[in-house]
Amino acid sequence: MNHLPPLALLRPHSLGEAATLLSAQPLAKVLGGGTDLLPSMRRGIERTPVLVSLTGLPDLALISKTAQGLAIGAAVSLARLSENATIHAHYPAVAQAAAAVAGPAHRNVATLGGNLCQDTRCLFYNQGEWWRASNSYCLKRGGDVCHVAPQGQRCHAAFCGDLAPALMVLGAQVELMSAAGKRQIPLHALYQDDGAAHLTLAPGELLTGVTLPLPSAGSRSGYRKARVRAAMDFALAGVACALTMRDARVVELRLALSGTNARPILLTGTQDLIGQPLDEAGFALLQKLVQRQVSPMRTTITQANYRRQVAAVLAQRLVRELALACEE
Repeated sequence: MNHLPPLALLRPHSLGEAATLLSAQPLAKVLGGGTDLLPSMRRGIERTPVLVSLTGLPDLALISKTAQGLAIGAAVSLARLSENATIHAHYPAVAQAAAAVAGPAHRNVATLGGNLCQDTRCLFYNQGEWWRASNSYCLKRGGDVCHVAPQGQRCHAAFCGDLAPALMVLGAQVELMSAAGKRQIPLHALYQDDGAAHLTLAPGELLTGVTLPLPSAGSRSGYRKARVRAAMDFALAGVACALTMRDARVVELRLALSGTNARPILLTGTQDLIGQPLDEAGFALLQKLVQRQVSPMRTTITQANYRRQVAAVLAQRLVRELALACEE
């Protein structure tokens, strides 16, 4: 990696000031913990003359109970998410996903907002400048061809964040702010299926927080992740599930996946299991749903079909585990 290039570091004293700075500086990037952005800048992947730091805004570092559920600021560290008693008790998938990110030192500074907005990843993209130059620049940065799918017209870099699927199955909404005002959208609407431009944030807009509804009575949730090493690595496949059962039949089932597509996906078709027991036919249906909807490409050192199979197996194992927990 190279040293960081010369740049201006701006420290706003309020969210309004941060939004104004981003509006006035079209090339500016938002800085939280910097665990994803700064290495990309040192590799020459990201280039910006201005960083707008959110570290001095205490309101963004709050975890607050509300009448509707829970509000989490974008600057809350992943370590706090993994250790918070309320999240452990009522939103365990979030705590498990936060604990699965990188290593302890990273989690101490990495933030919720940064994990949700992290860049997509690809073997041909997340390299040093010399490597990318010698292999011809890719469609995502400087070139006109996606090396993963050279005959296509779109980038297939994968989104590998852990928290997005966990929050999606729990019905999370994200709060966004710009100089034009505030808005709130479902978390899944933050993403689009384009590895080169996977976020739907408007120019100058930043993510300020996440809200979670109260969990359903008797619901269970969890997150599981497959990766090359037991720690530090990004997900080859990550699966989150929220499950509610009554009288051994499914009342509510939501599954979301990360690491396989250009965006985190909320699995469709699980409504066919509502009112049904989780028998072998049900698990066979889950396997088919996952395998049909994930679309891993050659963006990692592992084969795409391996990641597809792993995603299906992880989903089945997690649902089985949560179904047993529902019976306790």
